[in-house]
Amino acid sequence: MLTVAWTTLPGKEPCRHDGAVFVDDFDGPALDRSVWLPHYLPAWSSRDATRATYEVRDSALHLSIPPDHPVWCPEDHHPPMRVSGVQSGSFSGPVGSTVGQQPFLPGQTVKEHQPELWGWTPRFGTVEVRMRGLVTPRSMFAFWMVGLEKRPEESAEICVAEIFGDAVVPGESAAVGMGLHSFRDPTVPEDFEAVRLPIDVRDHHDYAVGWTPDEVAFSVDGQVVRRCGPPPSYPVQLMLAVFDFPEKAGDDDLDAVPEMVVERVRGTSG
Repeated sequence: MLTVAWTTLPGKEPCRHDGAVFVDDFDGPALDRSVWLPHYLPAWSSRDATRATYEVRDSALHLSIPPDHPVWCPEDHHPPMRVSGVQSGSFSGPVGSTVGQQPFLPGQTVKEHQPELWGWTPRFGTVEVRMRGLVTPRSMFAFWMVGLEKRPEESAEICVAEIFGDAVVPGESAAVGMGLHSFRDPTVPEDFEAVRLPIDVRDHHDYAVGWTPDEVAFSVDGQVVRRCGPPPSYPVQLMLAVFDFPEKAGDDDLDAVPEMVVERVRGTSG
């Protein structure tokens, strides 16, 4: 069984990877665009309309959703949501084709062709993200990994941490979603659970997965809290995003700015 261990990975150096080892401490002056695309699934919309609101400062990536951030795919996605996210891979077929990543409608077609970007796309190994989030009952933040979908069935998701604000007890606990989503892969089971943990998500925590051909083991701050499988057996891309759901707005969070702060991403592959 693979364990989550990082003794061979150095810290606090610029983003770099050699395929087998990846480290990004966000210490540089800007996002490394050879690794990260600051758009959320732009093929179904456009890069202009899916641009993340983000900053790289204080050795961290800050993703946020200010009041003027646009709704994502407003004509097609219901209920409405707003997203600021980065992803470590992207591609699509030509405009009008159905070749793209994570379609959310039957027969969905590409609206803007996306060139290939494969920043870091591990297959098996360990991946850890150190992050914190500021969310209200109308928002959430997440770290997940999905198949590249060069073939439609290579689409399963390994969700490492999904935290909704309405499942947070500030300063006491949070329900952390983790597990597998099948999507169009018949070999991967649908196996997802929100595990309540005694953590304050406003503080940084390490959310990690150990991934072997047989299982995925999810851990928080070094403690394994859930296992399931069999997992996908093909390369995946990393996804980091904060979401806002306008229809959930309450009187006490109309002016809130959801934020996800990522201090570090590191991992091994193979």
